[in-house]
Amino acid sequence: MEFFDQLSGWISAHPERAGWVVFAIALAESLAIVGVLVPGVVILFVVGTLIGAGVLDFWSMCAYAVAGAILGDGLSYWLGHRLDDYTERLGWFRLHPEHLPRGIAFFARYGDLSVALGRFFGPIRAIIPLVAGLMRMPPRRFYIANILSALVWAPAYLLPGTLMGKLASDGDWLKLAFPLAGIGLVLLVWWLIHRRSNRRV
Repeated sequence: MEFFDQLSGWISAHPERAGWVVFAIALAESLAIVGVLVPGVVILFVVGTLIGAGVLDFWSMCAYAVAGAILGDGLSYWLGHRLDDYTERLGWFRLHPEHLPRGIAFFARYGDLSVALGRFFGPIRAIIPLVAGLMRMPPRRFYIANILSALVWAPAYLLPGTLMGKLASDGDWLKLAFPLAGIGLVLLVWWLIHRRSNRRV
């Protein structure tokens, strides 16, 4: 919590650099293996609260997040093409041998849609683009799924924090009752889909 308080304070003091922070977090969260270790969801929530408080602009932060997410997935996809059979010998996959088979099974089950869905599923988010490269998914189909999912992912991850920041600034719960209820419903549906996928993969 102390780290996130410091991050919030730093961004508030340097709002002109916030976009690059969002870009870096979105990129790192989408990178193969690295993304598993990055608490991107929480950091984007902090950025969202600053948007709601009027410190940052929602759409410009979305643009930075989209750019970082597309580039991160693209780099992971490229690595998958380049590493081929060497992937299984990487230290991370030796320590966590279950991640790669889960990613391959998820990709085999959902095909092109796995690139879009995988962005919203924490445990395999940073693995699916790598798997797409390993499985030789055509670049055109990969980047269509990559770009379209990033355009949805960025506002979806910034909006909860934005609403909470707006609430903290205005203190009017009634204005946010319906948006918060909508977010709650989306999160519930996401959790149910995620749970069902985990059982099948």
